[in-house]
Amino acid sequence: MQVELISHTPEPERLVAAAARLCYSPRGAGQLLAAMSREEVDKLLRLLISRGHDSPLEHITFTFAIEGVSRVLTHQLVRHRMASYSQKSQRYVNEDGFEFIIPPSIAAVPAALARYQECMKVLQRAYHELQELVPREDARYLLPNACETKLVCTFNARSLFNFFRLRCCRRAQWEIRELALKMREEVRKVAPLIFSYAGPSCETEGVCYEGSASCGRAAVVRRRVREEM
Repeated sequence: MQVELISHTPEPERLVAAAARLCYSPRGAGQLLAAMSREEVDKLLRLLISRGHDSPLEHITFTFAIEGVSRVLTHQLVRHRMASYSQKSQRYVNEDGFEFIIPPSIAAVPAALARYQECMKVLQRAYHELQELVPREDARYLLPNACETKLVCTFNARSLFNFFRLRCCRRAQWEIRELALKMREEVRKVAPLIFSYAGPSCETEGVCYEGSASCGRAAVVRRRVREEM
């Protein structure tokens, strides 16, 4: 899996702080952007996030190039509707000899891996043969969820907070959790203060909302916080 942050709003943390301060200042956004010190920006961001005032986060966006993921992953990803997506088309792109994603549980069992790879070869051959008989857009119905895909997606920071809360959780499906962790690592390089608060509720609140399905991490986080106080 490859994840690259290919574009983002310049000076994202300063822009969020200026947008928030604008609501309570007679000065314009341009003046605020120029005048606010780094200390003022940091203080205001901490205040905003601690109080749950998230709307200013919608002013900054982050665009990712993602490769080496499956259609299983992208079917989950597009459920996060406050984002924009452009994905490789199986209608127009020939998938002869398509690459495919192998789940770790299958890779760890030799018999399962052999059977899995055998099935993929059958599908690759059938897809190739079917294209000789019908349009590619119909032959693609044979392509599996494991088929490798590529996409570009753009999120605003508020939507990313929601995405990280749900998908960095240990109970998230393994592939999209790996994606979420890589995306969070990328945005922390350019907006470290904002995204230091982003993650599953066990990390950010010391609380888990999964009930009996909880992995138990929230209790560990609470205990660590108490020990550090």
